Amino acid sequence: MLMIDSEGTVAQGFIGQNRRNQYKKELKRGRIYTLTNYYASNSKVMYHVADQRLVICISHASELRKVEEDIEAILTECFRIHSFADFEANCDLRGDLHDVVGHLKLVDGHPLHQRPVWCTKDDSASRKVMIHLQLKDGPVINVYLWDEAADNFRVKFDACADTPMVLLVTTVNPKRLGGKLCLSSMSSSRVFLDEEVDPTKEYLTWLTMNPGATSSVNPVEVVKAETLTISEIAAFIKREPAKVAYFDCIATIDDVKLGTEGYYIACKDCQTKLNRGPTTLLCPKCGNENATAVANYRVEKSVYDNEEQRTFIILGDAGKELTGRKATELIDTYVEENGGNGAELEVPLPQCFIDAIGQTKKFRIKVAPYNFTSTRLSLTDTKIVSSAVLPPKNPPLNTPPETEVEISDVAKSSGGGTSATDGQKNAKRTKRSG
Repeated sequence: MLMIDSEGTVAQGFIGQNRRNQYKKELKRGRIYTLTNYYASNSKVMYHVADQRLVICISHASELRKVEEDIEAILTECFRIHSFADFEANCDLRGDLHDVVGHLKLVDGHPLHQRPVWCTKDDSASRKVMIHLQLKDGPVINVYLWDEAADNFRVKFDACADTPMVLLVTTVNPKRLGGKLCLSSMSSSRVFLDEEVDPTKEYLTWLTMNPGATSSVNPVEVVKAETLTISEIAAFIKREPAKVAYFDCIATIDDVKLGTEGYYIACKDCQTKLNRGPTTLLCPKCGNENATAVANYRVEKSVYDNEEQRTFIILGDAGKELTGRKATELIDTYVEENGGNGAELEVPLPQCFIDAIGQTKKFRIKVAPYNFTSTRLSLTDTKIVSSAVLPPKNPPLNTPPETEVEISDVAKSSGGGTSATDGQKNAKRTKRSG
């Protein structure tokens, strides 16, 4: 339950399974109750639905009574709407579940003027609705509605005489799918459209005052990642040093760094590299002092395009797309075949990584502030999109015509003259200058 008191404090309420039937018929959304003889406990570490970190728990001694009169001081709704920057900062942390509001761009890939035809035959498709939602303070973001939230959205969407414009979804989980920030509904999520609640009404008013925000969108442009060259990505990092972004990059694999294990021990929840404590593994991102460990790929490859050569670090699922197997499965198989303790064996780099040398791929690249610093000249590959072909190399503009020249003499390195190497460079400069 989500409970609001007369002071506007919102807290999560909890009834154990053994007492659920006792209160199930009595509890109704929007009603006011008095609760006595309850106790409070600390909320769980993951998935907070309220700022209050104490959970109101109902025990065998608790008494719940319905209040007949309406108390205006007690709110019927309370939302925790956050910005794109907040969702970005909390991505994959499994912490607070905030609410999001924005205006609809696409529903299951269809523009709003094309009413979607809901798929109900395929169970996997019918339990999900994918929405492209434009936020007021950020880009278009994918929102995935699942199960009950998806069903409620379909019912409300179809019941609207006019096409709905504004959507509010509560308690969404920010996560990264295919290298892109997305919001996923949870079992506690509720959906509201247009005139249902105050935040959607306010957003709808804002839209009428800013008609340019409702311009139509090309479905292909929304879902397509921008493809850049290595040098263009480097220029973006220098131009936006504090920004995290994702691009596609077509490059040919030139070499694989050997002598490394090809994987790292990661947190099962957020995929961050774990630190070893005195007796347990610690996750620096989640703050979990007893984190569950999994093996993730980490392979360094040298790649090149028509302009530059760079190191790509292949992480996680990108490695699975080359091997066809998770790193954990590969290690377990190697341990079984060679015997001994997995912690003591050195698992070699899978041959398929070496066989990929010479192949051209389209990589999904993540750029972050730590890329291209004085100590780091690499890019992180989060996904191998597909096989590809390098685009034709553009000839340089205004190239002067080449002329044949004869090297009459090369000064000796002694006596203060130029070296043989310098002489070759001078000859090259003469040839280019015509």
